[in-house]
Amino acid sequence: MAVLLLANIDLEEWFAQLTAELKKRKAGLDLRIWPESGKLDEIEIVLAWWPPLGVMQKLPNLKLIISLGASVDRILVDPDLPKHIPIVRLLSEGKTQQIAEYVTLAVLLFQRRFIEYQALHRSRRWEYLPVPEAKEFTVGILGLGVFGSTVAKKLAAMGFSVRGWSRSPKAMAGVECFHGREQFKLFLSTCRAIVCLLPVTPETEGILCHETFSALPTGAYLINVGRGKHLVEADLLSALDSGQIAWACLDVFHQEPLPNDDPFWSHPRIIVTPHIAAVGNPKELAARIVDTIDCSREGRPLENAIDRNRGY
Repeated sequence: MAVLLLANIDLEEWFAQLTAELKKRKAGLDLRIWPESGKLDEIEIVLAWWPPLGVMQKLPNLKLIISLGASVDRILVDPDLPKHIPIVRLLSEGKTQQIAEYVTLAVLLFQRRFIEYQALHRSRRWEYLPVPEAKEFTVGILGLGVFGSTVAKKLAAMGFSVRGWSRSPKAMAGVECFHGREQFKLFLSTCRAIVCLLPVTPETEGILCHETFSALPTGAYLINVGRGKHLVEADLLSALDSGQIAWACLDVFHQEPLPNDDPFWSHPRIIVTPHIAAVGNPKELAARIVDTIDCSREGRPLENAIDRNRGY
């Protein structure tokens, strides 16, 4: 049995650590790295990270696809993807903690007005800016899965007023929950900041758009750590120019890496980070990959297997 790491590798050091950990934890593992694939009929498992299109259909004995990311949209976009192969996504405590840290930092930067203080610093202006209390700064979480529910609980524990919105009804202590399209605008109506942690599906693609921004209080903040496809980029630029959105913190984009001439780079009220909200710990992920491989070989249930119809 061979395992193929199928990726457009732009994190060479991180992938080197991951492969070293995999070989350490599973002696004799036949791990191959695309495009040095060897005989394609020997490959039974793919570790996918933004995989090149059309490759997996060439693997006649493929039995399992493991997504190295929290989402599988970059896998499902392949029109030739074999339909009968199970896909598992790797969720870990480390990734969840990293997402929570990233979002908490962004929320605090906006709520405590550190971004504006940075501008005052550059202008050498000693000036006090009024800051709302956490309980008066409502944060809306779009998506209450593993990541979203963790972020919501942590912000609520810090004293923030937290709202959550999901596809189906949820109940969480300390979080006001909404669901479905019929409750979406009501959910948005008092949010001083919104955080997108949704999966990409036909229903959620383009959800961060003019209609959504207009339903928020004037001067709201946007934090997107979901996917670039959630955001209608032109609508965000318009909302920033009008003042409907005060600031945006973006970690994901339609095209990655973000092109040098993209207007997001130079916009004075956009924070750009290079898809690093949850990179994951190679040691922890290697342990989960090995366990998933063993489950597959032994016929045991696969944890975090996705439903292709739902897209997550």
